[in-house]
Amino acid sequence: MTRLSLFNSPLLLGFDHFERTLDRVAKSSIDGYPPYNIEQTADDRLRITLAVAGFSTDDLTVQIEDNQLVVRGKQTDDRERVYLHRGIAARQFQRSFVLADGIEIAGAALDNGLLHIDVIRPSVEPKIRTVEIRQGDRATQATRQIDLPKAKAAD
Repeated sequence: MTRLSLFNSPLLLGFDHFERTLDRVAKSSIDGYPPYNIEQTADDRLRITLAVAGFSTDDLTVQIEDNQLVVRGKQTDDRERVYLHRGIAARQFQRSFVLADGIEIAGAALDNGLLHIDVIRPSVEPKIRTVEIRQGDRATQATRQIDLPKAKAAD
């Protein structure tokens, strides 16, 4: 069975990476733990807040992997304790957020069971560029100049 793609149009050139990004987003949103908020703190700033009660800074990692913000938490059981009732389990999680190009992480802080991650979203200036149109033989030469080099044959 073939999958219907939003980016199959011949008018959308070079957008195949968006489809892969959407697949990653769909996979990462299945698990609802830990709950999180995303708020706008200024025109160019966002804050992601994750509810990570019971986790210490040693139990948490925040990393950027291929334009993806990945937050991992891992708690370990304390073998010394004897529980009469165990309602709070030690657990682990991974929560991912896909980042657009240019997004920067300003920092992270743990406060009262909430992990705050500050994000800077730079403003995007519109870019306009005029492409020169050539005629005749010069157009063929220009096309040859931008051809990608061919891979060398293995020796």
